Amino acid sequence: MISVFLFKLNSYHMEITVPIQKYTLNEEEEKKLILRQYRGLLRELKPKLKPGDKELMRTAFEMSVEAHKTMRRKSGEPYILHPIAVARICVEEIGLGIRSTICALLHDTVEDTDITLEDIQREFGAEIAKIVDGLTKISSVMDANTSLQAENFKKILLTLTDDPRVILIKLADRLHNMRTLDSMKRDKQLKIASETVYVYSPLAHRMGLYAIKTEMEDLSMKYIEPDTYRYIAQKLNDTKKERSKYINDFIKPLKEKLDKADFNFEIYGRPKSIHSIWNKMKKKGVSFEEVYDLFAIRIIVDSPHDKEKEDCWKVYSMITDEYNPSPERLRDWLSNPKSNGYEALHTTVMGPQGKWVEVQIRTKRMNEIAEKGLAAHWKYKEGATDESRFDKWFQQIREALGNQDSNSLDFLQDFKTSFLAEEIYVYTPKGEIKMLPVGASALDFAFNVHTAVGSKCIGAKVNHKLVPLGHKLRSGDQIEIITSAKQKPNQEWLNLVVTSKAKQKIKDTLKEEKRKVADDGKYILQKKLEAIGGMMTQNNIEELASYYKLNSSLDLLYDIAIKKIDLKELKEFTASGDRLFPPKPVKVEQEEKHEYDHSAKTLDKKDTELIIFGESSDKIMYTIANCCKPIPGDDVFGFVTTGEGLKIHRTNCPNATRLLSNYGHRVVKTKWAKNNEVSFLTGLKIIGLDDVGVIHKITNLISGEMKFNISAMTIEAKDGIFEGNVKIFVHDKYELDELCNRLLSLHGIERVDRYDTE
Repeated sequence: MISVFLFKLNSYHMEITVPIQKYTLNEEEEKKLILRQYRGLLRELKPKLKPGDKELMRTAFEMSVEAHKTMRRKSGEPYILHPIAVARICVEEIGLGIRSTICALLHDTVEDTDITLEDIQREFGAEIAKIVDGLTKISSVMDANTSLQAENFKKILLTLTDDPRVILIKLADRLHNMRTLDSMKRDKQLKIASETVYVYSPLAHRMGLYAIKTEMEDLSMKYIEPDTYRYIAQKLNDTKKERSKYINDFIKPLKEKLDKADFNFEIYGRPKSIHSIWNKMKKKGVSFEEVYDLFAIRIIVDSPHDKEKEDCWKVYSMITDEYNPSPERLRDWLSNPKSNGYEALHTTVMGPQGKWVEVQIRTKRMNEIAEKGLAAHWKYKEGATDESRFDKWFQQIREALGNQDSNSLDFLQDFKTSFLAEEIYVYTPKGEIKMLPVGASALDFAFNVHTAVGSKCIGAKVNHKLVPLGHKLRSGDQIEIITSAKQKPNQEWLNLVVTSKAKQKIKDTLKEEKRKVADDGKYILQKKLEAIGGMMTQNNIEELASYYKLNSSLDLLYDIAIKKIDLKELKEFTASGDRLFPPKPVKVEQEEKHEYDHSAKTLDKKDTELIIFGESSDKIMYTIANCCKPIPGDDVFGFVTTGEGLKIHRTNCPNATRLLSNYGHRVVKTKWAKNNEVSFLTGLKIIGLDDVGVIHKITNLISGEMKFNISAMTIEAKDGIFEGNVKIFVHDKYELDELCNRLLSLHGIERVDRYDTE
């Protein structure tokens, strides 16, 4: 559902488009710019340079310059500026050292130039060559149904478990690509932005790189939902002055208290990211003005390591003496740090003018880990003997990657839910703490304890109350698992778990059970083959599996065993020697046309004029996606499905991010053509005060004044508030925007939201 304010964006969106600046530097100016950027990099590295490092850096820089000398970016600038920029992000924003910087300078050389891994190993050693190999993208041709990005991501993770610097440099590479996305074509922008918000931003969060995660989310939103992004950015800009005054008023009494207590501290306010504000607006169904915590106050105290916790709680006590806290909004990551190393106290208090304000309390060490993530974590870990949460996390990833059976896209989805989600903390009956992703069930917990416990689980007690297997856990729950020797996993269990470990163990067990049943199918097939003079070979089994359109020979034998396949078609096969030959197919031409015929049936001839694809203005048969029901004027993309031809989705469709990030190669550039003959069905949800005559006013405006055709209308009133759902036919988004603005101007109407009709 789209919040009401979106309908006020159309007038504003034209004014703020910024033309892409044309690249104008000559050769001499380019050389000066490249040297200036490189010297800037060296300046940042200066504190970390050891004898011989400067020479190594020079060698890497010259190798990269030479390798990329003929290459240019889409913007027109020399390509070498990209690896230098990535290296600077690694040093300045992530806190990496010399070797990582060398890898960043060379990260595209093996893929894009004549330089080989052997050249890099010869010049810089095996360690740097290994990291560069991890950073080299996959260029081999993939299976048509497999996402290149998913495969690439899996390869990166394999390297990550050996050397996490791979992923940190990869994140720097992606961040610079996002910062320079303006020069790319719209379809590329959508694909890259979707990949970023789908995988890379959660990964940055998991690595503890909060500033990078936030910037990635904001930049992705800038391209995926440009109108909304500009609207919130403008609103933040307009309210900057009053926000600054409020922050100063809020901070003043706290400063006095902290000074009096003789703390060495920093205190400042900072606005929340555009992306997080938008999420709050969507989640709570409120306008920008109604989002209460547009900014957070951060207090950073300089404390010795042994007094950190004590000092943070002292500061908390001073804040809550001054302002009333919201008890349910206290987040204690001092006692239980996040698995990415993040430590802090967060509280939300009632500030002046009745506004809620979030306050974050950290020490200097905690702040560095929050800003620099993994790199800072290593710095402070030196000499520590305990296994860190990061190390445990890497171990879990290794286990997940150890399963080579899984499809890349399944793996990517499992990885997101298991390893990139926010975490909850739960307890065993003996008080041992366990970390699980948000959304984890009692069954996930059982598999986390031990595979044998998970496989025999019949239920659980959460906080001493009996719950089913699929019960969603919350932070602080204490769980006792109930098992039975007779229990075994079934197919439905896969819908009850989110962790990669649980899913894989269930799949392994189901496969084993399937194999046992398939043995009966093997015996039946052998007898049938002997009857037609055929032989029981692997080749013949695969031939039959292909004929019955099954994924594997195991599926074939299983379906034979449970009598889903009766093999009556087998008599049409011919056996020659040890080979089995299927009957010749009939009407091949029709079969080939099927994919696009399906969509053609659903289209009127004039409908084909509505959408233009690609640069050549081709008009192709298509269907409108049911998940988002786009209408002319919406920002859209075309997506080639495997069985239903071409489908048109809104760029802010609930499924868009997943489709664009996993199947970028199937996206078709799309724009609307002008056609006022065709109407599109869309829905509006209207909320307001249940006043006499309000329904008449609404219907009169829609049908009488604006002449829209109403398809359906339902009204419900309760406790003085009415909620109406109206389905109407409109020609395009601009008509819909005008209608929404007109409805909002009626007395007593509070909100108008667009929703996607069934």
